[in-house]
Amino acid sequence: MDPHSAFGAPSAWVCRFVPLIRAGGSVLDVAGGGGRHACYLARQGLRVEAVDRDPEALHRQEGIPGVATRVADLENGPWPYAGRRFDAVVVTNYLHRPLFPNLLAAVAADGVLIYETFAAGNERYGRPTNPDFLLQPGELLDLVHGRMRVTAYEDLYAEDPKPAMVQRICAVAT
Repeated sequence: MDPHSAFGAPSAWVCRFVPLIRAGGSVLDVAGGGGRHACYLARQGLRVEAVDRDPEALHRQEGIPGVATRVADLENGPWPYAGRRFDAVVVTNYLHRPLFPNLLAAVAADGVLIYETFAAGNERYGRPTNPDFLLQPGELLDLVHGRMRVTAYEDLYAEDPKPAMVQRICAVAT
């Protein structure tokens, strides 16, 4: 059995854009929970920094080659990566708008932002239902406009891994 299967399948959106990340590059996995993306990215030969507020979730990733972990409350504490740049920043199923400037600043020149989370309309399908945790139409496009080149963008209903409204973007820093 694959020792990484316990981490869960990575998002198809993330997998699709991994080839855009510099070979052997550094990746910041933001609010990555139990490590499904950190583990996958490390298996692709990338150096991953996984940050989450849940020490138990991060503990599961300890000892995985290529993965470093950091416990940090990104919503109530200081941004722990001031001045640091990564070849990619990956965010899935997480939204805290005040972090947007920090996330963009963390993407190195020619680096990649891969973002995927719930969008307005998701309240019809389940959690989250709070508008604070749902992207508005075009919100990710507005975020990167004039700062990054959009490689792909979607704002749609998705069935996998569960019925939901999602918004996703892959953009490269210019």
